[in-house]
Amino acid sequence: MTRKLDRRQFIAATGAVGLAGLAGCSGGGGEETTTTTESGGEETTTAAEETTTESGGNGGTETRLSWHAGGTGGTYYPLSNEFKSVVEAQTDFTLQVQSTGASVENVGSLARGDADFALIQNDVAYFARNGEGIEAFQGNAVENLRGVATLYPETIHLVTLADTGIETPSDLSGATINTGDLGSGTQVNANQILEALGVSDYSEQNTGFSQASDQLKNGDIDAAFVVGGWPVGAIEELAATEDVRIVPIEGDNRQAVKDAAPFYADDEVPSGTYGLENPAPTVSVKAMIATNAEQPESTVEAVTSAIFENVDDLTIKTDFISKESAQEGMSIELHPGAQAYFG
Repeated sequence: MTRKLDRRQFIAATGAVGLAGLAGCSGGGGEETTTTTESGGEETTTAAEETTTESGGNGGTETRLSWHAGGTGGTYYPLSNEFKSVVEAQTDFTLQVQSTGASVENVGSLARGDADFALIQNDVAYFARNGEGIEAFQGNAVENLRGVATLYPETIHLVTLADTGIETPSDLSGATINTGDLGSGTQVNANQILEALGVSDYSEQNTGFSQASDQLKNGDIDAAFVVGGWPVGAIEELAATEDVRIVPIEGDNRQAVKDAAPFYADDEVPSGTYGLENPAPTVSVKAMIATNAEQPESTVEAVTSAIFENVDDLTIKTDFISKESAQEGMSIELHPGAQAYFG
């Protein structure tokens, strides 16, 4: 269905999911959640559930923490599983990593206490903490949301295939565009950017990265927004069989996007990525680790220390993740446990 995009429409789309996710966001843990394990099964646990083990460094008690990531086709999920490995090797905590709809959904999970830690975008964190920007948060600030560390640029990929004929943002008029999961940070970014670029006449689809890749391959959509640190797995898989094009956001278009919101910065997808012959200029936000105010200071400090003292054990985004850069772009109040570590 073709539609004319305006601010109220895109806010309504994100808000319907976001408001449901934020119901009861006074905080406090203990609600059950289904988590995806590394073996692919599902296990129902509670956030910060404590289980007694036969042995363990902390008096035989192991604390299970719920860590909400993103879709399996993006960067959040595999990176979160690398954090899981590092934290479990360095502490007595067990991390249960869950695949989710990413930033906006994860904020709701942190607010309710369904998640102990999560990866979110710094712009979504700002909207949530300040009660603005997205209808789900307007007048409903998530007061218990706290920052831990920023990680890496979240590159805005505007993906198409060479045979669509889409070469510039102006070619998107009348196109069918996947703007990301309903309520996700990707959808927020996509609608902001399309509005800034003056693209208002298009048909919208809403799925995660992997499904969007399939839609492009099958010709069901003309373009898709994917927000994540390159290389994004779903786009890499698509590029293995298709001639992928990243539509450039540059010049006046880039400036219009940066003028529309303070969270965007200059970025580019390097040549060679996804088989690109030349770099693709675009914009980015930042990925960050977030938690809630209810988490004990000692827990947050231990998890933060385990990650940033063992960055060499990571393989994803290691050019960007460091103790020295971990407060760049921090858009919300820092948790005392993170403050204790970073000093």
